[in-house]
Amino acid sequence: MTPRSPTIRMVAERAGVSLATVSNVLNGKPSVSPDYAARVMEAVEALGYVPDLAASRLRSGKAALAGVVVPDLGNPMFARFVSVLEHVAREDGFDLVVVSSRNDPAEEADRLANIRAWRPSGVIVLPCDGALAARLPAGWTAPIVVADRIPDDGRFDLVAVDNGPAAAQVTRHLAGAGCRTCLVVATSLAISNMRERWEGAQVGAGAMELALAEVGDDPASGVARLSGRLSGTGRPDALFALEQMTSLALYPLLGSLGLVVPADIAYASFDEMEWMRLVTPPLTAARQPVEAMAQAAWTRLRARMAGDAGPPATIRLACTVTLRGSTPPAASPGPALTPSGSGRHRP
Repeated sequence: MTPRSPTIRMVAERAGVSLATVSNVLNGKPSVSPDYAARVMEAVEALGYVPDLAASRLRSGKAALAGVVVPDLGNPMFARFVSVLEHVAREDGFDLVVVSSRNDPAEEADRLANIRAWRPSGVIVLPCDGALAARLPAGWTAPIVVADRIPDDGRFDLVAVDNGPAAAQVTRHLAGAGCRTCLVVATSLAISNMRERWEGAQVGAGAMELALAEVGDDPASGVARLSGRLSGTGRPDALFALEQMTSLALYPLLGSLGLVVPADIAYASFDEMEWMRLVTPPLTAARQPVEAMAQAAWTRLRARMAGDAGPPATIRLACTVTLRGSTPPAASPGPALTPSGSGRHRP
């Protein structure tokens, strides 16, 4: 038989006081006499009573609770976003309910329906794609701030990075370094971020010829299909991965093909991660300001939860591109690019 969890009624009976007195003590109200307060706390400790915060929120109507929906908690970028968000929310006295959609639109719709049952004061969503509005449960009323990926519907507040200019900086550098051809590798152009980065890469390429390869939501298996394009006489001069999970999957592939970076192929990535700075040579990469994005998303949601009824706001944050040894030096690098690191390596 499963032991029964202690209830507030059991605390009241043990302390010999009313339910209202127990409630007042647990909520820190000063109207309770010290003697009664001591008896209640002794009963709480003896029984191991833990207040039901969800029920308390429902009774008070004050839900100091917010929700977060991310595509994949296994992705280091999303995990960092949630970590920063949890910290700033806690500073404002809020708890977070965090769920993952696993990059599945149907699961995202299910997660949104479930998270609504917690009655959060507001929700931050990093959606699977642009069709978030179609997946909201009927009658949704809590404020929503969309982060990272751009929705098709303009009704939402949006906090995202300026993807296009950063991608353009990378391809402009590759072209300036003498690369004539570049293979750009994305998960899927159905994701707004990938579309913006691909469009930006085209803007910066100039006379350099670009080709696009989409590897899907599972880059670890998807990049294996690129072996033929990265070997032989038709190999591109440069490789540009549009997100870090794809970049991580491509890196060992280059080694298995016997390619030396950057002597055989220049290599650059979006979504800088720590490993990119630690390999030899370190990778040229565009870094997203994940911490600033999380803080801005929370600030916007906090304003909405406090009653801000203004028009939807769009906040775009700049990325930083750092040149490193995985790409050759350009004849005249642009002023926004920061050189760092050099060397050759067989991945």
